[in-house]
Amino acid sequence: MDKERTTMTEFWKEHSQQATVEEMMLDSNARVLTQHELPEILELLPRLDGIDILELGAGIGRYTCHLIGKARHVTAVDFMENFVEKNRKENSHLGNADFIQADVTQLQLPENSFDLIFSNWLLMYLSEEELHSLAIKLLSWLRPGGYLFFRESCFHQSGDCKRDFNPTHYRAPAHYNHLMTSVTVEGSGESGKHSYGFDMVLCKTVQTYIKMKKNQNQVCWLMQKVLRDTVQQHQGGFTTFQQFLDNQQYTRRGILRYEKMFGSGFVSTGGPSTTKEFVDLLNLSPGQKVLDVGCGIGGGDFYMAKNFGVEVLGMDLSGNMVEIAMERAVQEKLPSVQFEVSDATKRIFPEGSFDVVYSRDTILHISDKLELFRKFHSWLRPGGKLLISDYCCGEKPWTPAFQDYVNQRGYILYTPQRYGQFLEEAGFTKVRAEDRTAQFIQVIKDELKRAEEIQNEFIQEFSQEDYDAIVNGWTEKLQRCEAGDQRWGLFYATRT
Repeated sequence: MDKERTTMTEFWKEHSQQATVEEMMLDSNARVLTQHELPEILELLPRLDGIDILELGAGIGRYTCHLIGKARHVTAVDFMENFVEKNRKENSHLGNADFIQADVTQLQLPENSFDLIFSNWLLMYLSEEELHSLAIKLLSWLRPGGYLFFRESCFHQSGDCKRDFNPTHYRAPAHYNHLMTSVTVEGSGESGKHSYGFDMVLCKTVQTYIKMKKNQNQVCWLMQKVLRDTVQQHQGGFTTFQQFLDNQQYTRRGILRYEKMFGSGFVSTGGPSTTKEFVDLLNLSPGQKVLDVGCGIGGGDFYMAKNFGVEVLGMDLSGNMVEIAMERAVQEKLPSVQFEVSDATKRIFPEGSFDVVYSRDTILHISDKLELFRKFHSWLRPGGKLLISDYCCGEKPWTPAFQDYVNQRGYILYTPQRYGQFLEEAGFTKVRAEDRTAQFIQVIKDELKRAEEIQNEFIQEFSQEDYDAIVNGWTEKLQRCEAGDQRWGLFYATRT
């Protein structure tokens, strides 16, 4: 056993002698935290009925008992013998389960054996090399379409348990994002060999820790094993669309330079002015729940929470966007605003979860708009409202320059009228589909004027190259709009 594993073994031998929940969570308040945290975590999991689950770092069975209740079979694994024995004693009578004492770095299991792998506080106890090796194993152990759920402490420790030494690796969430979406494995199917990887379904902070400890370092992920054979053309060789966004269109630097132009907290057209105008159409009232799809860095969400007393969940596929939004949430001290990295096309919410679904210039990335709008419809309560602004297009044929732009960005665009028809087909009523291109043109002109005014300040903070990239981009956008190819739509609808 290498030095790292020896150290980790010593650490957990010290903290597993009584096999209590306080020891396992390294926190004196573990029982109260568990009461609130368990339902929150379980709600994020896919359907458990009749599936095969591998639970890693199962401990004394805090989650095992809930998983056994629904699954076809649970394989519960832990490093510490005391924990495994307690889990077996408490939960073996509940149903079909195996309880295994093993070091996860040495664990060998058959490929394609599980529908869900569940892990709670495990990866932070592995070295970089062990983590990478395990990520590949996790992918191979899952069946195609299966899910991986894991939760880790990031940045710093959470528990208040006294520790003489602490070998834990407190990584940044971005580290796990990058690693998990980069690994691939080969697999065989009916049509020959395939390559598989993980797609991000969800990454978010555990709200129990924010509410009870004012602590935003508890982060959980839901990933899905998917085919990697077909890489979309516009992704430019990136493994996933998320990697394309974070490495090309929305690098951290790119986001901050957009914000410098649009205004603090905003990375979309018109910044605070269009946000105020559009949000006013919603007649928000205190206590309502708003879902912001493609929330960016959260400016609109903070505006809604501060001015109308609503609760907002902001979701975005760009990890860079959400990391900045989470940093701002800490500064703003607004627990009513939450953020998550997630894919709106894969995310699941119970019917009637929200009073408002709000989205600004985001759905242009999504191909099956009708299916997405059906999801929005189900997520809204009766009487709930939908408000979307989005890039649209004029009737074809387009100019070659516009076609190249759409291809390069990977946008899927429709005319404002067709967009409105999709909303009606999805079940919405009182649909208003407005062509706001004239307003868009005026906003771009105003932003180009503002760019001139802050040119020196912008170049000092970023560079001449960054300045030119934004100004040239806006000038070209203006030309595309004036030529009639690019349009901008505002869409408002109700679920009756």
